[in-house]
Amino acid sequence: MAGNLTFDALKQAVSEGEIDTVLVCLVDMQGRLLGKRFHARNFIDHSHQETHCCNYLLATDLEMYTVEGYAATSWSGGYGDYAMRPDLSTLRHVPWLEGTAMVLCDVLDHHTHAPVPHSPRAVLQAQIARLEAMGFSAMMATELEFFLFEKSFDEIRRSGFRDLTPISGYNEDYHIFQTTKEEEVMRPLRNHLYAAGIPIENSKGEAESGQEELNIRYSAPLDCADFHTIAKHATKEIAWQHGRAASFLPKWHHQRVGSSSHVHQSLWTADGESAFRDPSGAYGMSETMRHYMAGLIKFAPDYTYFLAPYINSYKRFQKGTFAPTKTVWSVDNRTAGFRLCGEGTNAVRVECRIGGSDMNPYLALAAQLAAGIKGIEEKLPLDPPATGDLYEAQRALEIPQTLRDATETLRASQMLREALGEEVVAHYVRAAEWEQEEFDRVVTDYEIARGFERC
Repeated sequence: MAGNLTFDALKQAVSEGEIDTVLVCLVDMQGRLLGKRFHARNFIDHSHQETHCCNYLLATDLEMYTVEGYAATSWSGGYGDYAMRPDLSTLRHVPWLEGTAMVLCDVLDHHTHAPVPHSPRAVLQAQIARLEAMGFSAMMATELEFFLFEKSFDEIRRSGFRDLTPISGYNEDYHIFQTTKEEEVMRPLRNHLYAAGIPIENSKGEAESGQEELNIRYSAPLDCADFHTIAKHATKEIAWQHGRAASFLPKWHHQRVGSSSHVHQSLWTADGESAFRDPSGAYGMSETMRHYMAGLIKFAPDYTYFLAPYINSYKRFQKGTFAPTKTVWSVDNRTAGFRLCGEGTNAVRVECRIGGSDMNPYLALAAQLAAGIKGIEEKLPLDPPATGDLYEAQRALEIPQTLRDATETLRASQMLREALGEEVVAHYVRAAEWEQEEFDRVVTDYEIARGFERC
């Protein structure tokens, strides 16, 4: 786990007046940072070991609505407390905020101090422990895609989210001139995150007007998820500071390409060797890698919810948009759900292209590790790679096409119940059900415009 500020260094910075505020944060079900702003002296003297929060923070929706139907907490249960235990190894400067540091917390039962099993960090930590018991560690990296808009969050909200103009007027994929115009946001984003201890590699224009991609160097899974979450949070704050809006909504317009979050992953042995590489194997792949990938593919429908958790998430999966629709693998082919990268090298790895920009990285990484572990345990065979335009592959298994479909595959997944626990699966099934229930009762602008006069 990687921060860039030790507790002793924090004490020194506070005594010298360089830091006066500590953000003490947990990660909620939606992958957002929630918590408290502590006076730094109080954090050092009293709160660096533990603080508290309402346990509804892991049982609400995007609107912070208290959803009925969770076993973990409810109105009838009184909505008590969780304990938040700062993970001091995640302490870091927050350079884009004056005099501020940040620490991430593990969420514990207020009475037993056992980890809350459906807490996103705990879900991932459990799969990391399973992998370590098998003699492996993982290295993972996520790509963050998002849109920058000309106006601020407040201006767009006051317009009813109808005045949505991207910061650029044309597809800017790899475009240096257009991205130069966006450096007022992207340059401080890269530099501030790097100064905060996030190993930023680069940013680039993506394949749509106003679309950006931020890439962070691969790392251990928990670090990867921490980096992703902090970077996403920073993107919004830094855009806001410059009068712009940054959105991680996967599909903000039906005529525009959506935003993804691809996940690269590989396994390594205790002596630092790639468990995925076998120079004598086809494409340089080891049997371990083949089993792992077979698990990823076989169980992709089971865990699609963790890659695409909202109604809007499924609007991405359209032919010819670089968002996959089929759960097959291919060699360096961006129409597949799973792409083999680094063929024949020590960097051989698999990229899962299903995840959207709205995914919670802790849950997404955990679910993929669980599927890969199952593939290794069962020695699942890997089919030959698919070739060509895989949008046209008639016999390939499709990714669930709606949240309703993904909810049912999650509910029915014996693999995830065994790997994550019955309680965790039931908790997130309820979250998925609620998203569908809320959407089903809303009358959309589309329905009114289409049928007001003509139906």
